[in-house]
Amino acid sequence: MTDAAVRIAATVPAAPARGHRGLAGRLWIAALLALLTGLVLYPMFMLLLGAMSSVGPLSADFSIWAINFDRLYAIATHATAQRALMNSFITCGLGTVVALIIGLFFAWLTERTDTPGKKIIGVVGLFPLFVPPLVAAIAWSLLGSPRTGLLNTIIAATGLPFRLNMFSYEGIIFVFGVYYAPYVYLFAAAALRNMDASLEEAAAIAGVGPMKTLFTITMPVIAPALGSAALLCFVVTLGVWGVPAILGTQAKIPSITTYIYTLFQGNPPDHAGAAAASIYLVLITGMGVLLQRWLHSSRNAVTVTGKSTRPRVMPLGKWKYVTLGVGIVYLLVAVVIPMLALMFIAFRRFIFVASFEAMFDFSLFGLNNFQNLFANPYTMLSIWNSLIVGVTTAALGSVLCFALGYTIVRTRLPGRSALDVVATLPVAVPSLVIGISYLWAWIVVPIGLYGTLGILVLASLARYLPDAMKSMTGTLGQAHRELEEASWICGTGVLATIARIILPITWSGVAAAALLIFVLSIREYGATLFLYNNRTILMPLMLVQLIEVSTLGSVAAYSLLQVAVLMGLTLVGWVIAKAGKRIGTARKSKHIQPEGANA
Repeated sequence: MTDAAVRIAATVPAAPARGHRGLAGRLWIAALLALLTGLVLYPMFMLLLGAMSSVGPLSADFSIWAINFDRLYAIATHATAQRALMNSFITCGLGTVVALIIGLFFAWLTERTDTPGKKIIGVVGLFPLFVPPLVAAIAWSLLGSPRTGLLNTIIAATGLPFRLNMFSYEGIIFVFGVYYAPYVYLFAAAALRNMDASLEEAAAIAGVGPMKTLFTITMPVIAPALGSAALLCFVVTLGVWGVPAILGTQAKIPSITTYIYTLFQGNPPDHAGAAAASIYLVLITGMGVLLQRWLHSSRNAVTVTGKSTRPRVMPLGKWKYVTLGVGIVYLLVAVVIPMLALMFIAFRRFIFVASFEAMFDFSLFGLNNFQNLFANPYTMLSIWNSLIVGVTTAALGSVLCFALGYTIVRTRLPGRSALDVVATLPVAVPSLVIGISYLWAWIVVPIGLYGTLGILVLASLARYLPDAMKSMTGTLGQAHRELEEASWICGTGVLATIARIILPITWSGVAAAALLIFVLSIREYGATLFLYNNRTILMPLMLVQLIEVSTLGSVAAYSLLQVAVLMGLTLVGWVIAKAGKRIGTARKSKHIQPEGANA
């Protein structure tokens, strides 16, 4: 290097050390680990402690030193618990098979066929994500009740001999399959879209037919993605309480989640038993998550090559109208018919429908259920509380996700792998179990957190943090390191680089994480089911209370209200995210000039 080059290099500020090592970096890792410990590890430790205790946390005899395995053994050998676990395996397993068939069909339809309107069908296929499973179960209980179901009333008018019975194994499996099919669709569509199209082209050149190509080449290639999606569906449905509670209780079909809920609601409540049963549920879902991750990271799942080839589209001829019809039927079954059933019951003064003709007696319709609903002071309180918890959780969650994601993906700080493990640990913990673990963790601490909106925010944040982390880490990984290095060379600090370069580039991931946490925190109830009181009730928790104490008309009216609020707030969040993305794009174009622009 010449003397001139040395003098020039000496005038350029040194870039921060790769990975931001040093005391500040270690303190940062320690702070994040301490935060995650209070958010995730401490509640899970208390849950394990509760499972090895003979009494609940409110008992005067409770002691952290009184450890035994009596409750764990009692739950494992209890006949009802064994039956409940077996029922969960049957309904969730077969429901996953149904979801796999529906999701794979729609992925193939939108990515590999010339079905008209397939882009619209792809969007419509995601609509069930906006219908909470509890609301879906309520709607189908109104449609398929053996005696008074609306569909059974219509079937009886046609003279057909059969009747639907949603209060059965088949009913639970049907709802699981229909409403969790979008999970499979997202995985399968991405795998079909990204796979190497030259494989299918080679088969076509060799004279292999489209259907044989589908089953001998395409399906084996995307099999790891399908297996990963199936395991995810099974793990998620295994922790769902609402569907088996609505459709299985009347048929005396207990599930592991309804069994845990029964232990908790007993007189007196069996907190230790609920904690012990929760540990078994965590172990099962944990094994499923580990297997799902192994499949997802399998080398066989790598189907993207450097070639820019477009997958072949299968011409269906006249059959394309059949596939279009199937898409319309799915929309009707998953969204339109259930919503119409809720509207019918919500606007009807009397629930009982004597005959098919009575369904069209408009003198029996009115706003009574909605008037009674809004006369209840807890209705608006639940909406307001949900908005507070949703916005707060989304704000805190997006900041925490960005901090964790940046540390894990874009630094080489020692301890970042531990951050990744702890932050994603709740993905193996069902929502219901998160609620029980937070009960054990904070009801014994005399700081007045239990029953407040604060504990609902923390429980929601702990449960939905892993879901948002997937979006965040993927987006952060797309930004090239040269952008940061160029900023450091120009003398810009780490925080300023993040604010000026990284955040504008990754704004879409931040907004997606915030919107996802917001939707889940006001849609789901499991993580907060045991943590609220009348002053801190949320919308899904209000619906649970109405199911227990109110009429079907009020339940249907509130279900419609919850779906409307959820979709409205999601639309508002989407608009805000798009506006923020435009601002971020403008800032990015301002700070990152094209090569040679300042030459």
